[in-house]
Amino acid sequence: MIKMKDVVKVYDNGITAVNGISVHIEQGEFVYVVGPSGAGKSTFIKMMYREEIPSSGKIEVTGYDVPQLKHNEIPYLRRQVGVVFQDFKLLPNLTVYENIAYAMEVLEKSPKQIQNRVMEVLSLVGLKHKARMKPAELSGGEQQRVSIARAIANMPRVLIADEPTGNLDPETSWEIMELLEQINAQGTTIIMATHNKSIVNEMRHRVIVIENGRISRDDKEGGYDFEA
Repeated sequence: MIKMKDVVKVYDNGITAVNGISVHIEQGEFVYVVGPSGAGKSTFIKMMYREEIPSSGKIEVTGYDVPQLKHNEIPYLRRQVGVVFQDFKLLPNLTVYENIAYAMEVLEKSPKQIQNRVMEVLSLVGLKHKARMKPAELSGGEQQRVSIARAIANMPRVLIADEPTGNLDPETSWEIMELLEQINAQGTTIIMATHNKSIVNEMRHRVIVIENGRISRDDKEGGYDFEA
């Protein structure tokens, strides 16, 4: 599913963000990526969907040799990998429905396919009744639900969530986590970067700890003692 071998990422300013990481993530796993700020977590996950390119090493995601992809091949990878961001990244001038539909339109899905799937994912995230609203009319938790719906609209095999609860209150954070659990239960691999100690320790899954650009711990039993 996801394989990294001896991956190094050195930025142009000379900072080594990732320093020799090797890891294997199986289809259907739920994995937390944790560690101090600046440890290399974001770079680690961005390389999975080719937002960043490693300086050296091998990365394979859903069968794609990620570093070797040509520019026009990247969209094929991203059909397999949905991404959810801390700040939602919804298009403000589009409705909830249109934000999700847009993700399918770029893949040239038919209007009927789009309508059926958009309503399906809106039902999953509990927002069918807000399909015609704009993002600014929604709460933060509702915006994140729309972001998740958009990310899974094309039925990706992998969902990458970069601090998906970072801007949300505790109650809403748990609601988002329950939604991610549902998606994972349907077979989608989830990789989630987080600083949320309570979530990591109460909703236990595999934990990968990154410190100073290296994996310092990889524990399938879950749980981690760190400052939230």
